[in-house]
Amino acid sequence: MDHVRFGVIGCSSIARRRFIPALLRSPHRLTAVASRSPARAEEFGAAFGVAAVTGYEALLRRDDIDAVYVSVPTGLHRQWTEAALRAGKHVLVEKPLATSAAEGEAVFATASAAGLVVVENRMFAAHPQHTEVATLLADGAIGELRVITTAMAVPPLPADDVRHRADLGGGALLDVGYYPLHAALLFGDFSAVSAIRHSVSGVDLSGTALLTDGRVSAQVVYGFEHAYRSFYELWGSRGRIVLERAFTPPETHQPVLRLERQDSVELRTLPAADQFRLALEEFAACVLGTADPAAHRDRTLRGLSLISQVRVLGG
Repeated sequence: MDHVRFGVIGCSSIARRRFIPALLRSPHRLTAVASRSPARAEEFGAAFGVAAVTGYEALLRRDDIDAVYVSVPTGLHRQWTEAALRAGKHVLVEKPLATSAAEGEAVFATASAAGLVVVENRMFAAHPQHTEVATLLADGAIGELRVITTAMAVPPLPADDVRHRADLGGGALLDVGYYPLHAALLFGDFSAVSAIRHSVSGVDLSGTALLTDGRVSAQVVYGFEHAYRSFYELWGSRGRIVLERAFTPPETHQPVLRLERQDSVELRTLPAADQFRLALEEFAACVLGTADPAAHRDRTLRGLSLISQVRVLGG
């Protein structure tokens, strides 16, 4: 097998706008899409020229699908990922994999027992801009790293947005908070030492957290109550690196990296990259046996543990 045949569970906005277009640009194939709504399934199927399936179970029974992309509300990720694994399908699940580290461990145990691959769609980390930052840091461009400052926030969501539903894993921490927490993990093995969350009706709308790895501190901000921001800054003993639009750049966007030192400011325009396709290709390589998912698994569980720490400390 030289390609992976995909089914999509959940006709979400992210599936429509980013994942399926990236899949269609890849050598892999989209076979079918599934929704609980017949009309929505038909609309998605027609839009992308593939089979439309009513009900997720029906899609999992198909024998022309090797792997499924799960894009349902966060609180349902574990349920449908494990259902797909039990049906013999590899799974690429939208971030976060689950709502807690314990749930994540259970999902990976199910995958291991079935001999299948499950990967969290941490698409932003596949973008090569982060490799450029890591290389500069390793080469001493800003001296010794001292502080990371990072944020991901969006303007207020509509009242009926599913991310306001606590019973479906809603809230800013699991949604936009995921990005800056994982950005910190690109550069150290951090633990949370303090956190504050603003919640309404059991759903967090914003928050801040202070992390440390014993040497470097990381200041994290996230929320649904802000003007849009998506960035991180590395502050070292001899300079700073700033990366704006760090988490959700479109595939045509050319990132601009800002490198500040005592006597100079340098702007580096980096190549555009299709992070959704790159993440998809990483998953497919694991399915095809040409890559090892172990490191990705470990980072997924580390991220879920960090999210759980911030949740507990934030009250």
